Amino acid sequence: MSSFGAGKTKEVIFSIEEGSVKMFLRGRPVPMLIPDELEPTYSLDTRSELPSCRLKLDWVYGYRGRDCRANLYLLPTGEIVYFVASVAVLYSVEEQRQRHYLGHNDDIKCLAVHPDMVTIATGQVAGTTKEGKPLPPHVRIWDSVSLSTLHVLGLGVFDRAVCCVGFSKSCSNEAVLVATFHPTDPTVLITCGKSHIYFWTLEGGSLSKRQGLFEKHEKPKYVLCVTFLEGGDVVTGDSGGNLYVWGKGGNRITQAVLGAHDGGVFGLCALRDGTLVSGGGRDRRVVLWGSDCSKLQEVEVPEDFGPVRTVAEGQGDTLYVGTTRNCILQGSIHMAFSLLVQDPARSAGFYPSGSVLAVGTVTGRWLLLDTETHDLVAIHTDGNEQISVVSFSPDGAYLAVGSHDNLVYVYTVDQGGRKVSRLGKCSGHSSFITHLDWAQDSSCFVTNSGDYEILYWDPATCKQITSADAVRNMEWATATCILGFGVFGIWSEGTDGTDINAVARSHDGKLLASADDFGKVHLFSYPCSQPRALSHKYGGHSSHVTNVAFLWDDSMALTTGGKDTSVLQWRVV
Repeated sequence: MSSFGAGKTKEVIFSIEEGSVKMFLRGRPVPMLIPDELEPTYSLDTRSELPSCRLKLDWVYGYRGRDCRANLYLLPTGEIVYFVASVAVLYSVEEQRQRHYLGHNDDIKCLAVHPDMVTIATGQVAGTTKEGKPLPPHVRIWDSVSLSTLHVLGLGVFDRAVCCVGFSKSCSNEAVLVATFHPTDPTVLITCGKSHIYFWTLEGGSLSKRQGLFEKHEKPKYVLCVTFLEGGDVVTGDSGGNLYVWGKGGNRITQAVLGAHDGGVFGLCALRDGTLVSGGGRDRRVVLWGSDCSKLQEVEVPEDFGPVRTVAEGQGDTLYVGTTRNCILQGSIHMAFSLLVQDPARSAGFYPSGSVLAVGTVTGRWLLLDTETHDLVAIHTDGNEQISVVSFSPDGAYLAVGSHDNLVYVYTVDQGGRKVSRLGKCSGHSSFITHLDWAQDSSCFVTNSGDYEILYWDPATCKQITSADAVRNMEWATATCILGFGVFGIWSEGTDGTDINAVARSHDGKLLASADDFGKVHLFSYPCSQPRALSHKYGGHSSHVTNVAFLWDDSMALTTGGKDTSVLQWRVV
């Protein structure tokens, strides 16, 4: 029998002689060592078992403010509703509880609440499935109490994305940023955007439009936001920083506040007491205006949180502010705003005791932080590329810092993680470092790289370990490497080596979760050493899922999104 006679599938070869399994990614062989105790009984034909546990979405961290507007509202239930990735979030701040509408299969870009304050419409972008099948952009109408889908509109109608709900292609050939019905006149619809505002009237099933006339006022580059005053007047904010009041039923400006903000006015909210709040982009100011358009008070949003994107009224005098840096702030005009939702960082790793956290940045800088006091313990720089992985050894004696410059920098660690000194660097990979796992006894670590190499290293000497027998039977403290005998079943047939971004083994060693480029989180049984293993599959992220990890007690799994800038928390059930 030839050395490969022991088994072969389309993309995986089992060699008894070498005690290894070879898989192929983009035509490159990736050999993986089989532990001695498993080799006698190993077969490629054994069917993998589905894991007995499942994941249930528990909490969503993040908010999409960077390129969306008017997407934060208070519902009668006391929940605020907003979206991130492909999840619409209903967040009760008082009870610290979230519910999630999960009907979408790609990024949500817009949201509108029906006057009944129960029915909600959300619109999404175009996407593609893992198999390359298109996911058409569309609008979903759903019930915010039962979370059931009532209608799906526009399948096959839109090309790229639904940017604002209520938008119809017959409006204008200029970019439309807002489409909204008048709250007290059901036949009036207003759209605005690049250099225009239109007042539409719905009569006998057809729409007629009148253009808003700026007359003596300079026509703005963009009309950015709209709200309605109690008497039926319409207020707009524009890119020139101006507020215009349009008299009820008309298409002319009856009042103007020129230069209300320095830079664009991105958010407008008419409050219950008849006053008006505006939110500025460049100046980050939230301003309260009287019913006669006189300025009553203002407060500035801290620079770190970014420009204001949208403003919503909460209970009492509470305001919620969504920003372009994807933060939601809570506060009022009379006091400062505090952070409710935010998203930051690139790679991180805890010292074994949990007292110190190492955080890698995109510039080659990495930090040590005290987890109790949040104080900065130290700052170091290795190379000028992003730090893709920082990992302390299980015994706390070493810190490995993997960089996009193809090197792993090794530090010795003292004083409970607070003092580190560079020991050397591991050079041997011909592509950037992607993942790293330590041996249980801290005697060595294994790395994966961007060109699908698996290399083993001795931290004490920073030299590569080339003997297969020295590492074949190693117990690994973690399983975050996406290439290796214990995890190779995660790869489906025909996958590209970049399709899976991260894996994590549960601490009890029974589960393996993977994060992929198609917005999906998979849950496998561990070890996952059969080709194309069976898994449970979960959506929620809209683009690349960049990382996954289990909490110390395996009660939860956390996943991070790339472009969708969200963190999802899953309960293991």
